[in-house]
Amino acid sequence: MVVRANGVYRLCSICPISSFCKFRRKTNLKNIFVGNLSFSTTEDALRSLFEAYGAVDRVSIVTDRETGQPRGFGFVEMSVDTEGNRAIDALNGTELNGRALNINEARPKEERGGGGGGHRRSGGGGGRQNNRW
Repeated sequence: MVVRANGVYRLCSICPISSFCKFRRKTNLKNIFVGNLSFSTTEDALRSLFEAYGAVDRVSIVTDRETGQPRGFGFVEMSVDTEGNRAIDALNGTELNGRALNINEARPKEERGGGGGGHRRSGGGGGRQNNRW
């Protein structure tokens, strides 16, 4: 894909040589799972806890889709792998807001099946059914 920025066209997205693309993820990020979070913990509090060990790129606390309430865990992305490892070693088991944190390297997200669940009728759709019994 080609994008235009500042009047210059450059390669983007799919091209591995494009350093311009804003969607390109850094490959050396350390993705860290943080579990057993208090529901009152904020992303800012989590960020300040990890910034003591290095640069933090992103912090996200996972929330329930329906209620919007925190689910008690989150993720921290750190720029440098060694800083992330140091943070994991130092912070695992420490307390934040009265809860002992469970911190380790995040596992890659598993691929989920594409099914919709439940029974589906085969065939066309939308027609009226005449059930005569």
